[in-house]
Amino acid sequence: MGRLDERSLEGMTGRTVELLQTMIRNECVNDGTAESGHESRNADVLEQVIAGPGVDVERFEPIPGRASIVGRIAGSDPDAPSLCLMGHTDVVPVHPEGWRNDPFGGELIDGEVWGRGAVDMLNLTASMAVAFRSLADEAAAGRFRPTGDLIYFGVADEESGSAYGARWMAEQHPDAIRADYVLTENGGLHSGPAEAPFVAVNIAEKGVAWRRLTVRGTPGHGSMPFRSDNALVKAAGVVQRLADYRPAPRFTELWRTRVDTLGLPDDMKGELLDEGSIDEFLDGLGSVPAAAHLHACTHTTFSANLLDGGGMKTNVIPDHVSINVDIRTLPGDGPDEVDAHLRAALGDLADHVEVEILMNDQASISPVDTPLWDALARGVNTPFPTARLTPQLVVGFTDARIYRELGAVAYGAGLFSPELDAGDFGARFHGHNERIDVESLALTTRLWHDVCSDFLG
Repeated sequence: MGRLDERSLEGMTGRTVELLQTMIRNECVNDGTAESGHESRNADVLEQVIAGPGVDVERFEPIPGRASIVGRIAGSDPDAPSLCLMGHTDVVPVHPEGWRNDPFGGELIDGEVWGRGAVDMLNLTASMAVAFRSLADEAAAGRFRPTGDLIYFGVADEESGSAYGARWMAEQHPDAIRADYVLTENGGLHSGPAEAPFVAVNIAEKGVAWRRLTVRGTPGHGSMPFRSDNALVKAAGVVQRLADYRPAPRFTELWRTRVDTLGLPDDMKGELLDEGSIDEFLDGLGSVPAAAHLHACTHTTFSANLLDGGGMKTNVIPDHVSINVDIRTLPGDGPDEVDAHLRAALGDLADHVEVEILMNDQASISPVDTPLWDALARGVNTPFPTARLTPQLVVGFTDARIYRELGAVAYGAGLFSPELDAGDFGARFHGHNERIDVESLALTTRLWHDVCSDFLG
């Protein structure tokens, strides 16, 4: 396997930084509407980066402005396993007033690149593209001879459910993106003792079961609210009951592994591993972000995030209000279980609520007894010889779920600085002041290069 020397890595890191800055500045903001995203801007840039000798490039655009890009370095053996580096090119909306720096400036400040998407996940998408092009150059020079195909997939619309991205590609052009193994977002954080750290790899993710709940009332004049049938008042009751709902905890096969990496005293570990005590423990945990994460790992969750009253005025009692609810399910929970949860949460209000399915993808998991897992372990051990990979469940969703439906083994990987605090890093996802340090960009760029060289070489 060809390892990078420090001079080569420095050059690749510089290209990753520049590409990340450009992608941030392209403002590919996906607000969930078909007209948003504008991922074609980032597809244009990525095509310029990955195109060249030894790479076949295809572009797919289901509707104007929502392009994805696929690059392929052909392997020498059609029967050898293929590997895909997949990164999404869209980002979520931002409230600039909450930021210390321009969220779309892409500025390099004190060794960190700032901007929306810096951690979710343009850092990985950019570093993958740079590593892919470097491997193509090595292949053209005869220094890298991949047995199986190496694919680069810069994909649109991950942030809003993949309808114009990976889901559309899997339904309309599956052969263009099909791969046996996939590396995507998001792993690579350190935990545990510094002398023998754990490095997380996401091998599983919760299901996503978005629902739109609509309640109806009787329209009227806002000046006469007494005894009115106000849909917004009913909706407030629905939202409050969802917020108060406490489903029972349920532990997945990865939960003990997760607890073991936290470095907690035995009594705290015992409470986290007991379904009878975990809820009380999390209620009293001092760190709210930690409690929220650990709760999400062990519960099906419900978050009412959007209200729509149909554009009514302040002086009009609304006749209907819709509530978009982000539901994340544990393995084994399907549509029937989601319906049962909603009935339990809403009680007597359930019969007054119309439920529409917006998204319904079940939880997924990939095995770890694979050659790609072994290659990742060797890649991580290059800069961190004593580090140990630890498989984890991600509580959000990624496009890995779609590849798993196609039969692929998919891991969320990466490699970050051991100085990067996991809690602080997690708060940057969809939050203010999103940024990533250059050391982490260097580590991740090298990881993609080394793992691809090892796995396919």
